[in-house]
Amino acid sequence: MDKTRFGCWLVAAVAVVQTISTLLSPLAAELVATAVLFNAAAGFSTFLLLRRPDRNRWPLVLWTAGFFGWHVTGLVTMAGLVSTDLDAAFLIASQRELSVAYQVVLATLAGFAVHILLPRPSPARRR
Repeated sequence: MDKTRFGCWLVAAVAVVQTISTLLSPLAAELVATAVLFNAAAGFSTFLLLRRPDRNRWPLVLWTAGFFGWHVTGLVTMAGLVSTDLDAAFLIASQRELSVAYQVVLATLAGFAVHILLPRPSPARRR
């Protein structure tokens, strides 16, 4: 499996986990709908890149970087470093430790996917 496909499957896993956790959370309907739409758009970008890996991967890189930023924001919010008024959106369980673990795992997966999906210069052009 090449890096592009591996990165796409990582993004798909992040989007699926996020969608499931969002649908199971007691958030307001507007937040749930927004999250599901974002995950669906990222899933569609993933599908397009899996279908034609030679195409532009920047839309998927941007979606994944956004997911990384969202989960890092969740971590700093739960740590009390930043007040975002979205505490309910970042807590996925009644146990704070489980929510922190969820945010850490998804931030790591999204960050790794961004790293894998970023285009690299061809070896002939490096100097």
